[in-house]
Amino acid sequence: MSTIFVGLPKRMVKLSIDGREMQVPEGTTILEACRLLEIDTPTLCQLETLTPVNVCRVCVVEVEGSRVLVPACSRTVEADMKVQTDSDRVRHSRRLVLELLASSVDMSLCAPPVQGWMARYGAEPKRFGAEAATVAQPVKIDNELYVRDYSRCILCYKCVEACGVDAQNTFALGVAGRGFDAHISTEFTVELPESACVYCGNCIGVCPTGALMFKSEYDMRQAGSWDESKQKVTETVCPYCGVGCMLELHVQDNSIVKVTSPLDHSVTAGHLCVKGRFGFQFVQQRKT
Repeated sequence: MSTIFVGLPKRMVKLSIDGREMQVPEGTTILEACRLLEIDTPTLCQLETLTPVNVCRVCVVEVEGSRVLVPACSRTVEADMKVQTDSDRVRHSRRLVLELLASSVDMSLCAPPVQGWMARYGAEPKRFGAEAATVAQPVKIDNELYVRDYSRCILCYKCVEACGVDAQNTFALGVAGRGFDAHISTEFTVELPESACVYCGNCIGVCPTGALMFKSEYDMRQAGSWDESKQKVTETVCPYCGVGCMLELHVQDNSIVKVTSPLDHSVTAGHLCVKGRFGFQFVQQRKT
């Protein structure tokens, strides 16, 4: 007779968020608890499939007894913890972080919630002046699959995490420099085709600002033909192998313009290989 060992049930922890009492399993992050209460907490560097790196600081909350604001994405709950997500101190911090980011880089292609957060916290990036931009530089176009526009990069580290142990384990991307000189780079700053990159595109899938973008999308935006209102998303299974990766085909004018994968899919968790993400061109080869 075999014995099956299962993990012990997690202890439930009582805490208060914005005056609302709740219980969550031990190990739950403050952000996860906030989402259970449907509290909209801003995040830029956090993603469910990546290890928290605590760099964007827009998710900070106030914990009673703590000297500093704490990142909700990585701080786990504690017994009798009292959390404030919308205090004056929290609002001031989030407003300033959003202002500093938006004044130094181009955040116009961020997801719609970001613009809502800017309005909610009264962020005014222009008050730092027109010369506040710190990373203005030409777009890097050195391959036919995707482009790198680091004038939009907020150093959220998501691409580094996806290229590393959290997904691809290729380590083609990393952070070079320190302080104001910190930037995303390939090893020894070589061109992308000369690096360890395998063109899985998982870095594109996690980028929140459009700093990494499909070449097809970039070309259409430059031509003024990119229109998400005309796009339809169709889910299908990747035809290249038997793993069963789920694809989201973004189609505009009866042509596939880019491919993504759902974060909650049990096989991909949002990640794909080069064939799944970029190998859709054969579908477009129609007979005339």
